[in-house]
Amino acid sequence: MSRSHILAIVCICAALVGCASTKIETSGSVLKEPLCQSSAARLSVLVYWGPQWRPEQKEPPLREAAALRGIQDFFAGANCVASVNIRRLPGEASTHAPSDEQLLRWASAAPPSPDRVLLIVVRELGPKLLVGTPLLVEGGTEVVVDVRVLNVRTSESMANVRTHWQNGGPFDIKGVKTLDQDMSAALRVTLMAGAPAR
Repeated sequence: MSRSHILAIVCICAALVGCASTKIETSGSVLKEPLCQSSAARLSVLVYWGPQWRPEQKEPPLREAAALRGIQDFFAGANCVASVNIRRLPGEASTHAPSDEQLLRWASAAPPSPDRVLLIVVRELGPKLLVGTPLLVEGGTEVVVDVRVLNVRTSESMANVRTHWQNGGPFDIKGVKTLDQDMSAALRVTLMAGAPAR
């Protein structure tokens, strides 16, 4: 390969670096308004969470630790939440998500009884890398979560949504360092859409 070809490739790469963007896809029943608003009464929240990884998932313990930190970070920054109780799903329930009725039973037995109970199932949390031809490389990170929100007072289902959050772009090669922030960002999109940015 000639020096001019190498220079051209370096220039193209330099032009493409920094083109990272965030893409969000949601499906299912989304919240009609943010989980809570700073102008309303502050809520108490009970969160059950667990992973449902694909069979070939690499380093599950690392990703689960990042997921928990991301959940904690999201709620630490939600000023409209008075208290949060985050619990890992029991072993059996982590492979078969509990029903709404089961979540409400757990919430009613939790002292003190919360205003909302959430189920967060983490399906994907990690870096991604796509290699094209001849040289194009696209990378980034992605989060896939299933989230259910129930109003404990009324037993109403407020949301049952899947969010696929992706951040990256051409030549944006990432590792695992941002996974907790990525998890928190995906939850913010899912639970606080329409709320003022913090």
